[in-house]
Amino acid sequence: MKRLLNLSDSAAGDISLTGGKGANLHRLSALDGIQVPGGFVVTTDTFRELCTDVVASRGEALKASSPAELARAGADIRQAIRDIPLPEEFLRELEAALASYPPDILFAVRSSATAEDLPDASFAGQQDSYLNVRAADVPRAVLDCCASLYNDRAVAYRHKNGYRHEDVAIAVVVQEMVPSQVSGVLFTADPMTSDRLTCVIEAVVGLGEELVSGRKTPFTWRLRGRKINADSKTPPPLSDSQLEEFAAIGKGIEAAFGAPQDIEWCWVNGGFFIVQSRAITTLYPLPESRDGLKRVFVSAGHMQMMTDVMLPLGMSFMKLIALFRMVEVGGRLFIDITHDLKTAYGKKMIRTKLAATDPLTHQAIEQVLARQDYIRGIPKGPGSFSSFSGWLPIVREGIRLYRRNDPADIDLYIQRMERLIARLEEQLEPLAGTAAIEAILEDQKQLSAIIYDASGFGMVLATQFIIRKIDAMGKTLTGEENISNRLSKSVEHNPTSEMGLALSEVADLAREHPPVVKYLEAAGEAFRLDDLRQVAGGGAVADAFESFLGHYGMRATGEIDIAKTRFRENPAELVGAMLTNIHTLPKGHGKSSFEQGRLEMTRLTEELVALAEQKLGSRQAKRLRRYISFFRNYLGTREYPKYFWICRYDVYKRTIMREANRLVEQGILQEPGDIFYLYLEELRQAIQTGRVDYTNIARRKRDYSHFANLTPPRVIFSDGEVPEMAYQKNIPRGALPGLGVSSGVVEGRARVIQSIEDAVMEKGDILVTSFTDPSWTPVFVSIAGLVTEVGGMMTHGAVITREYGLPAVVGVVGATRLIRDGERIRVNGDEGYVEIL
Repeated sequence: MKRLLNLSDSAAGDISLTGGKGANLHRLSALDGIQVPGGFVVTTDTFRELCTDVVASRGEALKASSPAELARAGADIRQAIRDIPLPEEFLRELEAALASYPPDILFAVRSSATAEDLPDASFAGQQDSYLNVRAADVPRAVLDCCASLYNDRAVAYRHKNGYRHEDVAIAVVVQEMVPSQVSGVLFTADPMTSDRLTCVIEAVVGLGEELVSGRKTPFTWRLRGRKINADSKTPPPLSDSQLEEFAAIGKGIEAAFGAPQDIEWCWVNGGFFIVQSRAITTLYPLPESRDGLKRVFVSAGHMQMMTDVMLPLGMSFMKLIALFRMVEVGGRLFIDITHDLKTAYGKKMIRTKLAATDPLTHQAIEQVLARQDYIRGIPKGPGSFSSFSGWLPIVREGIRLYRRNDPADIDLYIQRMERLIARLEEQLEPLAGTAAIEAILEDQKQLSAIIYDASGFGMVLATQFIIRKIDAMGKTLTGEENISNRLSKSVEHNPTSEMGLALSEVADLAREHPPVVKYLEAAGEAFRLDDLRQVAGGGAVADAFESFLGHYGMRATGEIDIAKTRFRENPAELVGAMLTNIHTLPKGHGKSSFEQGRLEMTRLTEELVALAEQKLGSRQAKRLRRYISFFRNYLGTREYPKYFWICRYDVYKRTIMREANRLVEQGILQEPGDIFYLYLEELRQAIQTGRVDYTNIARRKRDYSHFANLTPPRVIFSDGEVPEMAYQKNIPRGALPGLGVSSGVVEGRARVIQSIEDAVMEKGDILVTSFTDPSWTPVFVSIAGLVTEVGGMMTHGAVITREYGLPAVVGVVGATRLIRDGERIRVNGDEGYVEIL
């Protein structure tokens, strides 16, 4: 048994003996030019010798599932460990180790768990550390560190991340205290953006504990090459030359450890000491470049308003219909646009698409396009945005539709799409096994053609063209930018906004029956239509709700991932939106607001046409009237291609879930949801062979759980560079910049919500969330404004807020982190910013 090991001892590099922190400190102490305070490690052998019996006798309690029970079990074990009498032999060894240091030395006593400072999980801050400890108090501090393995946060963290408590042990690092003049943290890659070319240094005067605890605001620098950006106006504690020297030290440690590092350091008498280094586990994974070319990738999730992880089966479906060259990175899809940057057509297509969907992504790509040396070095190759060749029939159809300007054409398109979906249902209903999967694969070949149907997409393209015409004339007439935004309220033929109005009608029916409202308030996640039917007056409401689901039950948050739960699978997600409607809005609010908006648009149209007549003449006035007529007739149709795409996905999913349930019955799958962790080809093989590799599924569940906590960059290069991006605008001090997509200014309470299921709002509330897609529309009926982290002028939230007349600002980076739930905020949709009041 090895109770104590010097940090320089070769055995100290064994993580099973010295824990993550101890093993990393051993590696650091062996590097040339790196100063590490001297010390030793009380090994995990010692922990097991002292604590195994105590933990084993109480270990059953750690299998509890409730947070309260886990906390009680952890507290019991902590106290029992602190009460352990230390063996005389161990105390003599510890005393001898401490005696090798000068008598007046103080020590840092720090926990080093075996599940800590790992390449894929840092577990930072889970256990305790003690500073300025006298030699006589080190034994007590060692026991306290051992006990901290069962802190509430440590126990809950292991439980959440699937680590067995019995598999984790702890060592304790005892090091000389360094009298720090300056302390801090160096990240050898930017942990916020995942940019591998930027180092971030934070520093405080004195001990680093002041930084970690939050008692001092740190100086912060960002270094890229020789460029240093500081965010403080007060004199900094380190010079530029010292920062450059330390960044080089950090990069050397990164090279030795083989991954970007989070390094704790202190500066004493002109020298840097390293007191800890661990992998940065929050960096987004890098996309691969198979040919070594520095490639640039754009997040497809930011373009589709779905930045959540997408499970493997969802990835399979997206790749089958993709027009672009997409790769899977960190559980999301990215588009390789490298070769598009080389051609005039590719550049035009990129700019057109990104300008409409995400302004920050567009800005980043403009920076890349300005790098002429990089662009010249790109060889010719197949593009992504420039690969679609089906524009000609779409353009022709768009011109035909504009000339006719007849909403009957919209009805014909809808009827044709609905017939295709009905035919697909009839085809898949009787099929099972590999025949069902083969039929889905065969139908997938047609899905892109259906999504980019000439009529459906022609409507979208023609409308976007007309928007530019209206905005140009509006600017001439009134000086107002984007006047089409104000003309967007209450348009017909929008399946998404119609969904919100339809649910408000179900809520209006429910409010007439107090027992129904009482049931909705109490049901929560337990809501069931069958239970609703048992409530007085609930039958009619259940019928109306069922009819609603017949039309819109295929929708879901993040619905482009076929794994996402649909409304028809969990109607409880909509109960919050119904209750908000019932409690905050008068009966008939949906219809009356729609009619009011239509009257406002009629008046605005007449005002603009009259102004055009006065300023530009009758011919231009007549042209403007025609533009507005087409715009109002066809604006809502932009939602139809995705609507019918998701309708088709819903048919696929019902077929797939029948197969999942059959595989569970046969004992091939453990639970139906496991099917989403298989790629489509793996699913086909599982059906054929009757076998599934559960080792693979378990690994993917861990990976995707990790991926879910990562923030995908909008743009990333294959070498890890992330272009800098920020809004360039003059806004009030402290305001959060974004893109104003729906005009108006509103103040209200911020409701920071990530799931529509939690969206129980009150009158005047402002929704703050990561992104919205059509599934959020029922909430829009009752909110006062919208703030999202992702979005552009033509994305879902922008279009629907304009139709409902709600001020909205999208693309607000970090909105759900910087705005706290319940804070009062002001949303300025005219200028594009949010103020926290």
